[in-house]
Amino acid sequence: MTRLNKAYFAALLYALIIGFSFMFVKIALTSASPMDTLAHRFTIAFLAASIPLVAKQVRLDINSKDFIAILPLATLYPALFFAFQAFGLVYTSSSEAGIIQASVPIFTLVLAAHFLKEHSTKWQKLSTLLSVAGVVYIFVMKGFVPELANTKGIILILLSTLSAACYNVLARNLTRQYSLTVLTYIMAMLGMITFNGIAIIQHVTAHTLAYYFAPFTNRNFFVSTLYLGVLSSLGTSFLSNYALSKMEASKMSVFNNLATLITIFAGVVFLHEKLEYFHVIGAAIIIIGVVGTNFLGKDNNEDMD
Repeated sequence: MTRLNKAYFAALLYALIIGFSFMFVKIALTSASPMDTLAHRFTIAFLAASIPLVAKQVRLDINSKDFIAILPLATLYPALFFAFQAFGLVYTSSSEAGIIQASVPIFTLVLAAHFLKEHSTKWQKLSTLLSVAGVVYIFVMKGFVPELANTKGIILILLSTLSAACYNVLARNLTRQYSLTVLTYIMAMLGMITFNGIAIIQHVTAHTLAYYFAPFTNRNFFVSTLYLGVLSSLGTSFLSNYALSKMEASKMSVFNNLATLITIFAGVVFLHEKLEYFHVIGAAIIIIGVVGTNFLGKDNNEDMD
């Protein structure tokens, strides 16, 4: 298996894990607030990332200069991405958020062309738009009606989307300068600090700090947060960093829309949600878009070495 094929496998596994994560988020949110859930999942992610270090199986050879260089990446994702998303969902619906975040590949395409000089073909651009159209089609057919009154929420979700696009572009270069272990560890650490900080402030303000760890008494919450922390936070950070070290940012970004597709079918299989004909049509559009973006380029072997 070539390095590029391994990158595609990592991107597919990334989409699969992200796709199932929304189901576990729904379960976790029955026992804790969104911010508490984020705090606990990144605490678990950081603890899991620290195990190889404590066991002395992995060493982090970084200095303060390296940390400062990596900090913007970790700030974009997970800190800003999830923070904007969590607060944005307070003011807008999940459908609106889903449609806005489906535009990540478009923003990534534009930013990658400007900052990374990644030049995509006409067919790749059309394929990227097609994958976005597939997501929008599904939400529209589900009865989504935009509400302009939710301006604050839309702006916050848009900022979350831009954070993801900027992460895709910035990670493209940093993954060539630093090891995946170092990048993933710092991302997990900043996520833990950020979300625990916000959650603790909220609890102190509401005088509920004594109940901070209460959700862990619920078995479903514990299992869900374990999945979200180890796989959905730590695992996907490693997989996305690996994929971005081998493939173009614009190609990697469309796998986010594939994750949306997996989320829908996970709901059908495990939550017994109804599968409609437009889900199948939208799925076909998304898949065609993802395949087209990745395989209709002039040179698909540029990152094999």
